[in-house]
Amino acid sequence: MKIYFMGICGTAMGNAALLARAAGHEVLGADAGVYPPMSTVLAEAGIAVHGGYDPARLAQLAPDLVVIGNAMSRGNAEVEWLLETRALRFTSLPALLHDQVLAGRRNLVICGTHGKTTTTALTAFLLRAAGRDPGFLIGGVPLDPPVGSHLGAAADPFVIEGDEYDSAFFDKRSKFIHYAPHIAVLNNLEFDHADIFRDLQDVQRTFTHLVRIVPRNGCVVLNGDDHNLHALGAMPWTQVIRVGTGAANDVRIEGFAEAPAGTEFGLTWRGQPWATVRWSLSGLYNARNAAMAATAAALALHPADPRRLDLAPLTWFRGVRRRQELLHDGARVKVLEDFGHHPTALAETLQALRQRYPGHLLTAVFEPRSNTARTKVLQGGFMRALAQADEVHLGAVSRAEKLAADERFDAAAVVQQLETQGIEAHTAVTNAALLDGLVQATLGAGDKPRVVIFFSNGSFDGIIPRYVGAAVAAKL
Repeated sequence: MKIYFMGICGTAMGNAALLARAAGHEVLGADAGVYPPMSTVLAEAGIAVHGGYDPARLAQLAPDLVVIGNAMSRGNAEVEWLLETRALRFTSLPALLHDQVLAGRRNLVICGTHGKTTTTALTAFLLRAAGRDPGFLIGGVPLDPPVGSHLGAAADPFVIEGDEYDSAFFDKRSKFIHYAPHIAVLNNLEFDHADIFRDLQDVQRTFTHLVRIVPRNGCVVLNGDDHNLHALGAMPWTQVIRVGTGAANDVRIEGFAEAPAGTEFGLTWRGQPWATVRWSLSGLYNARNAAMAATAAALALHPADPRRLDLAPLTWFRGVRRRQELLHDGARVKVLEDFGHHPTALAETLQALRQRYPGHLLTAVFEPRSNTARTKVLQGGFMRALAQADEVHLGAVSRAEKLAADERFDAAAVVQQLETQGIEAHTAVTNAALLDGLVQATLGAGDKPRVVIFFSNGSFDGIIPRYVGAAVAAKL
């Protein structure tokens, strides 16, 4: 089958295209911006990527199926042509995955407001370390496993990142509803995606729909410490395994400790010792990600005795790019990049960095970019999270002209509030201007070492590599 992907350079779309290619389909696609790293990966796989959207070109290519990414909307030239002519079949990415990849597999669907990408990578990594050949689709660029997608052996599980965002402009169900979970992992649950969901109860509703389709011979693995998940209620139709630090959990995280050299914690299974983990990833939240992944992988391979799964390989797990990724490790300045775009994610990362880098000044640089972060919906939460830094630089609100002033994230107000708490804070009209101020403020500072963490779910207008370049040039 000849399959055409609209928005192919997105991480999920690109990895799905690679899976379709591995399954034997002819694959091609288009994107408004043909950009690395995905464009490079696709080119190396021999997948043709066209720049921009052109109905005449699409008609000439005549694919058997068009996959419309959820970044596409009405008004797109190819979308309008498809709707007007009905000349070609089209579908959403989640529906394609359901029909062409997940059918007949034992699927481990990794869900939650935070930590999905890291937990998906961890689960696939542990299954591979156990000698299995799982399929997987990771919504990021992992270091372990070394690729973001793999078809795997049909007899082994398939691990997929289960996003609660909608499937397409014509299918407003959450993506994870399509993924036919055998094991559903619920890392956490908070209000996010205000452009899709009305409130926290609306998010809980879609998670309720997910757990309703877990079979009786499957399992729900959930964060037993998360009160928002308690609202899902009892699930008598399937097994439920709770993971967390509290005494009521089936899998417990114990003795968590973090130091500059790394992190250590223990895991127990229903009161019995399972493993002691020593690794390089920061934060209790990453320890929880590891515990959730270990539980899901163990239940998939050894349901009668999950402790049979060896967790020693976690020691050399390297993580995922853009998740607390260390870009520059200088004597005076360390620069990290993080995909964080929710207040809880920012707060947990800043807490972990305090432990990992004691004695350093902590500088947080945040771009309000996601469809929720660029509004005022979570502004108070962002202010409280950023207050954990010593210095804050707020980037320009992405696509600000598309929001009314009273709906838009108010960077000036956040700066003013932070300064009343004794925190040095800055903002700028453009991200280029922000970079100039940031370089002046941090590279010319005193002798105290500094950690600079950039938070953005986008490119931040390219200022991150430029700042790293300035730090390298200054030999800091």
